[in-house]
Amino acid sequence: MNHEIALEDMTRRGGMVKSPFDMTPDEYADWKIQVQVRAKEYLFSIGQPYVTRINGVIVAEFPDGRVQSIE
Repeated sequence: MNHEIALEDMTRRGGMVKSPFDMTPDEYADWKIQVQVRAKEYLFSIGQPYVTRINGVIVAEFPDGRVQSIE
């Protein structure tokens, strides 16, 4: 059986109330933090590390709390 799936059913769209371009500096700063927290939570939920740059060094933070330098 060959079933076609609509593109709308395969993608998930965000539910932003306000565009980052229309945010005040305080709202934008809060939004940036929230995005990073949600990304980290999602990656940990699927067992993946959160990779970021800290003081110029690329590091991976793992769900078990380990932090490992990538370079």
